[in-house]
Amino acid sequence: MTMRMTRRTFAMLTASVVAARAVWAQNRDPITRAIPSSGELLPAVGLGTAGVFNSADTATEEKAAAVLRALVGHGGRLIDTASTYGDAEVVLGNVIASTGLRDKVFIATKSEAPDIAEFKRSLTRLKTAKVDLMQLHNVTDPHQSLARFKEWKAEGLCRYIGITSTFHGDYPAVEAVLKREKPDFVQIDYSLDNRLAERRILPLAAEVKTGVLTALPFGRARLFRAVRGREIPAWARGFASSWAQFFLKYLLSDSRVTAVIPGTANASHMIDNLGAMNGLLPDPDQRRRMVAFVEAL
Repeated sequence: MTMRMTRRTFAMLTASVVAARAVWAQNRDPITRAIPSSGELLPAVGLGTAGVFNSADTATEEKAAAVLRALVGHGGRLIDTASTYGDAEVVLGNVIASTGLRDKVFIATKSEAPDIAEFKRSLTRLKTAKVDLMQLHNVTDPHQSLARFKEWKAEGLCRYIGITSTFHGDYPAVEAVLKREKPDFVQIDYSLDNRLAERRILPLAAEVKTGVLTALPFGRARLFRAVRGREIPAWARGFASSWAQFFLKYLLSDSRVTAVIPGTANASHMIDNLGAMNGLLPDPDQRRRMVAFVEAL
């Protein structure tokens, strides 16, 4: 017996195929997010280096090389560092130069002030003529101007500019600078147990078309300590295969987040973190359930 292919049946089958392909594509293609000011796509999981590659010695450079190979080999690009992160810029510069990875990575660094000498020192340490993103680190002044940063961008020393803060007391200053200067990026502290940025920074960033990088996505390891000895809940296994992915996917399920930047000196952890770019993301109901789960720990 053959089924008559009516227009309605055809439409239903077509819709099913389209939905199946969408799910398949989400499971297959790593998540990228568009940088609002340019439309350039950036892989949604990167590498933070605060407190990770502080010492420029052989052992540290070997770890960094393994982490960077894991980053690039599994679809990542973004590396976030700073002039104040010990010798991290030196380590990264040596590794990137020796491995020939410069054209495969997106380098973001930071300066404590609009100081060209500090910026040129960073370029020398990173062994590059320009960085992809230069950020004003730890904004505290609501009247802070980004004029010099914009000049550096115009001169080709950086492709994007941004501001950062991980201190809630400085959020008013961050908001004021965001509104007035409209930088390409803002980097802010945001984790499943630290969600103030959801109310204060993310809405404003979306309004002024600024990309968002999330520092401290594991809450300075608080989240891992809170779930030590526990298994991922059964209801979350459809989108997360590890606690790292559980925590990172909460952030990535907010489309206003451009990229998360967990820090690690362990290549296996880097690969696990990058796994958050694959597969399904939690839906709004699951996000609420994730919040309730963590608040009950």
